[in-house]
Amino acid sequence: MLKRLIVTLTVLLMLPLSAARADEYTDTLNLFKNAGESGSLLHSAYGYAVFPKIGKGGVGIGGAHGKGRVYEKGKRIGDTSMTQVTVGLQLGGQVYSELILFEDERALKEFTNGNFEFGADANAIAITAAAGAQAGTTGTSTNVSGGKKDAKTTGAYRKGMAVFTVAKGGLMYEASVGGQKFSYTPR
Repeated sequence: MLKRLIVTLTVLLMLPLSAARADEYTDTLNLFKNAGESGSLLHSAYGYAVFPKIGKGGVGIGGAHGKGRVYEKGKRIGDTSMTQVTVGLQLGGQVYSELILFEDERALKEFTNGNFEFGADANAIAITAAAGAQAGTTGTSTNVSGGKKDAKTTGAYRKGMAVFTVAKGGLMYEASVGGQKFSYTPR
């Protein structure tokens, strides 16, 4: 009897946690849906990966890690995690959300076929309350937006993928080089 009561209480206590976790993904998707170009690209994307929270920090050498979910045509097909290592001038820490859009089945399959990496030349469009500019081997880009409630984005697919980020908190000064590595686990 006592064992049954403990199991029941454990299940009941875990229900709000799983609901809160599910809301975290829904809230993150809603933020990107309402942020200009990321919203229109998300609407027409073949699939996407969403990371509600990625923690990042560094002093000279830095790193980031986060867990997410992968969707194909709106249906969840698996889980993913992202790890990043950076080297360069950096100090601080931050938490951000990330959305990776897949333009077609080929791009999604490329991401889900084992370990996938974005090299140092990958461009992400930052949806933050700031102005930014970046230069790389693929050219230059700039972006300006408001806060999380009124974020606006511009962006496009590159090699079948588009990446968007939104800062959630923290402060990080960074001029570094690194790449993101993703792992995928089917559901």
